[in-house]
Amino acid sequence: MPKFNMDPKKHPMPSQDPLVRNKNFKEVALGYDEATAVDEAKRCLNCKNKPCVTGCPVAVDIPSFVALVAEGRFEEAYQVIARTSSLPAVCGRVCPQETQCEGKCTRGIKGEPVGIGRLERFVADWHMAHPVEAPVCPVRNGHRVAIVGSGPAGLTCAGDLAKLGYEVTVFEALHVAGGVLVYGIPEFRLPKAIVQKEVDGLKAIGVTFETDSVIGRVLTIDELKNEYGFEAVFLGTGAGLPRFMGIKGEGAKGVFSANEYLTRTNLMKAYEADSETPILHAKKIAVVGGGNVAMDAARCAKRLGAETVYIVYRRSEAELPARREEVEHAKEEEIIFRLLTNPVEILTDSEDNVVGLKCIRMELGEPDASGRRRPVEIPGSEFDIDVDCVIMALGTSPNPLLKKTTPGLETQKRGEIVADETGKTSLDGVYAGGDAVTGAATVILAMGAGKTAAKAIDAYIRGKN
Repeated sequence: MPKFNMDPKKHPMPSQDPLVRNKNFKEVALGYDEATAVDEAKRCLNCKNKPCVTGCPVAVDIPSFVALVAEGRFEEAYQVIARTSSLPAVCGRVCPQETQCEGKCTRGIKGEPVGIGRLERFVADWHMAHPVEAPVCPVRNGHRVAIVGSGPAGLTCAGDLAKLGYEVTVFEALHVAGGVLVYGIPEFRLPKAIVQKEVDGLKAIGVTFETDSVIGRVLTIDELKNEYGFEAVFLGTGAGLPRFMGIKGEGAKGVFSANEYLTRTNLMKAYEADSETPILHAKKIAVVGGGNVAMDAARCAKRLGAETVYIVYRRSEAELPARREEVEHAKEEEIIFRLLTNPVEILTDSEDNVVGLKCIRMELGEPDASGRRRPVEIPGSEFDIDVDCVIMALGTSPNPLLKKTTPGLETQKRGEIVADETGKTSLDGVYAGGDAVTGAATVILAMGAGKTAAKAIDAYIRGKN
């Protein structure tokens, strides 16, 4: 067999038919088989300077694991990934590889990059389907660390510290661990069984999970340190506080934040016939926003039975912040994009039910602070969209609870925790990372922050002892 595959295009990802999948919550992408994975891996040139690694926030040794896949050594490939990534099956599904590792790939200069994310997913799934001996729980070093929040930042920090011998306890406000991985990202993009297996892997190396534990209510940060004996605390509480536009009608029946809509759908499984969690089964829905969360909400709405679903976004398609793959999937699933359009009022009937969305057309002016061209209203261009539900997907901020209950914890104007490049906050022994620090960002960036903080916490505790 040839050593290299010089095809300029990556192997396509097998997936459900768009008009079938938009009526179910089964995973859209079906994954590579072994032969396809091997052939795709052979597209890697194994560059000596490893440009792909520079694009990975957790520094996975990509050429090494891909080379092992090319040789059919899948378990060894998994072990390479697992050295630096706590959540390979998750990252292979939801990381924005196109702007990170694949964006640096040499093959992408004159063709398509190697399908690194698809190979990572394949390897992780292969590992889960072929159980090996249970991992050995590391010898404990006698030190305890508390992790607040079980999203990607918290899980990564917990895993790295546990491997170093720390006794790690993760406190999660919800009834299951996983954070945004379980309440925010839909089943059809990230099956919850995958997340649970990743969590189970952390339990196997000694990480303890305390669910239904709202830190700031059940216990404070000071109590964790002073009364429960934790020598350091990591805050990975995410950014779950939704934003709204402040327009007339936002309090009407049939207006949701994307957070609530997705939590009801994903975490509480409102899409199941026997679910006890209610959700509005509207027929005509407008989702306001253009990020991945907006795409998730729109695609969930379609699967919940909506006949017409709009994405309403104030800039053009070129400025959509969502991953290109998610935009394309949404289009394939018959989501309608109303671009250069901005809501000005939610229309209601006499009983305060949503009956429409008044919008104004926009045009793009000069670039603003984000580098994107600023949307400007076109006077007199107002028009109505016939809808009976509006979902606001405009970004999120951290919950203010920790700030209110933790004296001395410095935060920014919108509530983001102030932390230096190592994750150190204004409080001794307290570190933070992920969306709680940056505001809503990506899973892999949160994981990178958790990994950085774990290293800093280890140095902090070693320095004291």
